[in-house]
Amino acid sequence: MGATVKEFFEESTEEILPDEGSTEEELPGEEFSELIKYTVPGYILGLLAGVFLDFQGYQRSAAGQWLVRTLAGEGESIFEGIFSIRQRLRKAEGSMAEAYGWGKLFGIAIPWIIDFGSRLAGIDVYGVEGFYIPYFYALSDQIGANISGILFLKRTEGSWKAGFSRYVRHPVMLASLFIIIIVPLGLLGARIMGFSPTTQTFTALETIAANLCWVPPLVGWLNEKYR
Repeated sequence: MGATVKEFFEESTEEILPDEGSTEEELPGEEFSELIKYTVPGYILGLLAGVFLDFQGYQRSAAGQWLVRTLAGEGESIFEGIFSIRQRLRKAEGSMAEAYGWGKLFGIAIPWIIDFGSRLAGIDVYGVEGFYIPYFYALSDQIGANISGILFLKRTEGSWKAGFSRYVRHPVMLASLFIIIIVPLGLLGARIMGFSPTTQTFTALETIAANLCWVPPLVGWLNEKYR
């Protein structure tokens, strides 16, 4: 939890080994603590990209918005996907955290398609009608993670009925479902009240505010810690 951004990027290029004095079998829980630390680097990169592009005069660049929203809304998905890939390469026992990471990785491209299609269709991406675009950048990976999570539960429990029964009692899945439902209401409300991402910095801030993907892993970590 206390790893710096520099340490994280160093770890992302190296094989992760258990801490000294422990074994892989001694690492209990679903490893959500590994996922929590991945959100902040994406926020920082997205905000820095937004400020830089504004400084360069690209306040309304479509390509710039794509980059800023991808970093601020999906940066952690890339890192969490790397975590899941490393878990498979290490042949680690399957966990909910790994399944969660795979789901987020596979959901990355969905908002790109939605954004591009909306612009082609003439949607005002800066107005109220375009509120859903930052939503998908921020949470399409979360939707993918939620789906991947329930598939993992179905597989581990042996049936859809048993898997769904565990789903509705799983704090991470419920937290994930809650933010999937509540975030678009907040984005729509902000647009109705007059907010518009007319600069790349505003684009980054809007996406960061919508990207509550750190909440479910935090719930999972707290559940592991205090159960």
